Amino acid sequence: MKARDVMVKDVITVGPDDEVARAARLLADHDISALPVVDADRRIMGILSEADLLHREEIGTTRQRPRWLEAFLPASTLAADYSKAHGRKVAELMSVDVISASPDASLSEIATLLERHRIKRVPIVEGERLVGVVSRANLIQALASAPHLPEHADGDRAIRLEIMRRLSEQRWTSFGERNVVVNQGVAHLWGLVGSADERRALVALAESTPGVHSVVDEMIPCYW
Repeated sequence: MKARDVMVKDVITVGPDDEVARAARLLADHDISALPVVDADRRIMGILSEADLLHREEIGTTRQRPRWLEAFLPASTLAADYSKAHGRKVAELMSVDVISASPDASLSEIATLLERHRIKRVPIVEGERLVGVVSRANLIQALASAPHLPEHADGDRAIRLEIMRRLSEQRWTSFGERNVVVNQGVAHLWGLVGSADERRALVALAESTPGVHSVVDEMIPCYW
């Protein structure tokens, strides 16, 4: 399996000129650990993670170092700390050294990047343009959905793309919080769902997609 087989395409992003407060709300509202920073053409410019927001003046968590220690630190380190504590725009806090992968990267390569760099998600980039994200959770979903490598990867990939295309045309659902994994014609639907009606509709959409033999509902209700 490749990154394109499990990646989430509807990625929550921010722009470099967005307010830090807006980025923090997106992280909290969508329960994610990082936000790719993109320009108007979705070219990736950086990434803003939870770690970049830990030491903030507003909540009294700015770094407190002894004066003698600061004397030994490079000015660039102290300047970066100040930007992260006081910056108001995403560009002032984001990391510009982005660990990314191509849509054709294997899941083994993705897992290695996640482990080596101790990160939770990898932006998937085609050229310079962001096309998706693969997180640790997506790898676990792939493992749970397909304990063995699929025998018909090309067919499964086409089915998944068709399901996602159909979802993108629906006004009654937002696909950013869920994912689809297809293994040998079985569609596994993952993620949060907002209502019982939406859940039934998502299953119906997947069931009616050509090539789908059955649907496994892995969705988590966030309704009472």
